[in-house]
Amino acid sequence: MTEHPLKAARAFGLAALALGCAFVFIVTASLVTGGGVQAFDDAFVRSLRSAADPATPIGPGWLTPLAHGATELGGTPFLTLATVLLAGWFAVKRQWTFLAILLCAVLGETLISHVLKEAFDRPRPEIVPHLVEVSSKSFPSGHASSGAAIYLTIAALIAAKLKESGSRALVFAAAGAAAFAIGASRIYLGVHYPTDVIGGWSLGAAWAAIVWIAARRFAP
Repeated sequence: MTEHPLKAARAFGLAALALGCAFVFIVTASLVTGGGVQAFDDAFVRSLRSAADPATPIGPGWLTPLAHGATELGGTPFLTLATVLLAGWFAVKRQWTFLAILLCAVLGETLISHVLKEAFDRPRPEIVPHLVEVSSKSFPSGHASSGAAIYLTIAALIAAKLKESGSRALVFAAAGAAAFAIGASRIYLGVHYPTDVIGGWSLGAAWAAIVWIAARRFAP
């Protein structure tokens, strides 16, 4: 008797997540294109560097290597390897629905992020030296959107196999923490503005929710 209300609640939650994140992205994109947040973005990025030397980040010495490690978690090499290994596992286990969900999340986010970067054509921050090499445009952050979309999707796939709500919550908390660390590292390393990362987070989370809604609709 409680199964149907629970499914309805989950469906409502996914829809609310998708719409809410899409709204955040639209608002952020509007502010970015309008230029109303540029002063805030510049000040925030500059606040993370030494007043005497813009090339020196604030904080303890171990924070910069930690940021480099976090940013690698959202990089193409690491996520590609993780996707290939996980996709191979699903193929071996003949879990075709999970494989399709994973590939849709990864490939869809990659395509959408690339198209939006080119459409907005926002330059990278130049007010501080970059602490990692970059080549693409700035908005939205590809690392942040990939981290949110892929890690949340993987968390959902893992959670689908778990029975305890506490275990599922822990999995999603870990995925959220990873996505947060990836996005924050991009700002700390001076290669993205805060609004780039907010846009990336909201885009990735919205896409993950949309993929899971489609999965529940066509392959419950």
